[in-house]
Amino acid sequence: MKRPLKVLIAKAGLDGHERGALVVAMGLRDAGMEVVYTGIRNTPEQIIAAAIQEDVDVIGLSSLSGGHMAQFRRVMELLKKERVKGVLVFAGGIIPDDDVKKLKKLGIKEVFGPGSTIAAIAEFITKSQR
Repeated sequence: MKRPLKVLIAKAGLDGHERGALVVAMGLRDAGMEVVYTGIRNTPEQIIAAAIQEDVDVIGLSSLSGGHMAQFRRVMELLKKERVKGVLVFAGGIIPDDDVKKLKKLGIKEVFGPGSTIAAIAEFITKSQR
C-alpha cells in the first residue's frame, strides 16, 4: 500500500495573503493528499528545510505580493544546492504571463492563477507524481 502524496504549501517572502494557499491546502487534503502548510512569511531557506524535514513529494509555492521571481528562484536554487531530487514544484497566485514562462524555465512545472480549480491542481499533481 502506497502512502498518500505529501504536499508542502508555502508562502514565500513578506506575502501575508494566505486565503488562497489555505483553500488549496484544504482542497488537496480533501483530495486524499497529506498536506503540510508552512504559514505566511517564510524564507526560501525555511521552505526547503521544511520540505526536507517532512520528506515531501510536492512543493506548492504561493505569491500575491509581486516577489515571486526572486523568492521562487531562490527556492529552486536551494533545491539544487541541497540535492533534493524528485520533488515536483508548482506555483500559484497573481503571476504575470511573462513571469510564468520564466518560472517554468527555472523548473517550476506549472503555475495556477486566479480561477484555477482544486480539481485541476490535484489532477496535475497526481498525474505528475504517479
